[in-house]
Amino acid sequence: MLRARIVLLADEGRSTRSIARAVEVMPRTVSLWRGRYAREGLAGRAEKPRPGPPAKYGAETGRRILAVLDRPPPAGFARWTGPLIAAELGDVHTQHVWRVLRAHKLDLAAGKSWCESRDPDFVAKAADVVGLYMAPPQGAVVICVDEKPSIQALERAQGYLKLPNGRALSGHSHDYRRHGTSTLFAAFEVATGKVTAAHTSRRRRVEFLDFMDEVVAAWPDQELHVILDNLNTHKNNDAWLAAHPNVSFHFTPTSASWLNQVEIWFSILQKKSLSRTSFTSVEQLRRHMDHFIEAYNANPKPFAWTKAKVRQRPMKGQRVSDL
Repeated sequence: MLRARIVLLADEGRSTRSIARAVEVMPRTVSLWRGRYAREGLAGRAEKPRPGPPAKYGAETGRRILAVLDRPPPAGFARWTGPLIAAELGDVHTQHVWRVLRAHKLDLAAGKSWCESRDPDFVAKAADVVGLYMAPPQGAVVICVDEKPSIQALERAQGYLKLPNGRALSGHSHDYRRHGTSTLFAAFEVATGKVTAAHTSRRRRVEFLDFMDEVVAAWPDQELHVILDNLNTHKNNDAWLAAHPNVSFHFTPTSASWLNQVEIWFSILQKKSLSRTSFTSVEQLRRHMDHFIEAYNANPKPFAWTKAKVRQRPMKGQRVSDL
């Protein structure tokens, strides 16, 4: 395509430098293909044999390299590396292994975890939850409820570290003292983004239902649709639900708690309030979170659900060599 463009522009009478600017190459490249076309015509655009030995590795070598990744790494190793793959094959240089991996955009050092739902009712449950986000019942309130357990009250020295180049970094010491833990129950209102929360020492069924009593009291005489994950304390609460006919529980698919919007808020809490902090007591930790929640609720923002499709992992069983 590049060579054809150069030839066509040359036929228009344009200069070498003008063509080079137009196709974004060096002028010598334009001169090369103009000269070849002038001497040989259209045949001059074809690739000519290059000097040197024939290529040592072909497409089959690339397939062999990718096939190795489908096998377990050698005993004692956590993952494959370029040298390990080369040693496994025996006749391929490590540098070519790296070239093939780069060509397929495979990073052996990078890692990412995922959670695959095997819930047979995934579609129905996901549609139920997303439907509440996108089109809640008229006059009803949709809230997402969950708990963040075992938040540690850690005491550690904090301050700023000045580097020799003059740059100052905030940080904390490696040593710390433990002062106990606390569990935070939170209810995220989907329509407004406001958060209702309560602190407990444990996360049993009794603490969950006590918190739900507070949630019902916060929205009296209101139809409530509560989105929950599949923790055992969230289920089998028929007696409580019978006593609260205005409340309906909706459960995310198993291993798909990411559908619960309160999980997004928990990540905001962790990043903006809890990370790199120091507390001398559980009470101080709880006051700290209360201050953050108060500030957050002063200017709440609902999350905009933008995911067009929610589905189970479609690449189940796919091998690296199939890429």
